Amino acid sequence: MERRLAAILAVDVVGFSRLMEVDEAGTLAALKIRRKEVLRPLVAKHRGRIFKVAGDGVLVEFASAVNAVRCAIELQEGMAAANSDQPEERLIVLRIGVNLGDVIVEGSDLYGDGVNIAARLESIAEPGSILV
Repeated sequence: MERRLAAILAVDVVGFSRLMEVDEAGTLAALKIRRKEVLRPLVAKHRGRIFKVAGDGVLVEFASAVNAVRCAIELQEGMAAANSDQPEERLIVLRIGVNLGDVIVEGSDLYGDGVNIAARLESIAEPGSILV
């Protein structure tokens, strides 16, 4: 079993179910655009690796905690800018958790407390915030 130390960034869209109820096709299209234009370029810029995408959630691995936190900050800023011309009911707002911890490597996926704690931090973060 391979283990390593990694900084994990867990991202989730606040109120995703509500957004889907209002406009399923529009919400999915907007989410895909934000992933392509905001998330993926920032992850690449900060040398991260997306290892899991599930619905409105994304898990990203970084070798550096500093890179993970910088990416999280720029991601929140980028999402705020992308939301600037949207009506209140169509805003895509993120919660983000960042944790540095041991992970178990299985193929291209990661498991263990390092991942679980990042996900727990994300789940209790305020909308638009980052918990580290």
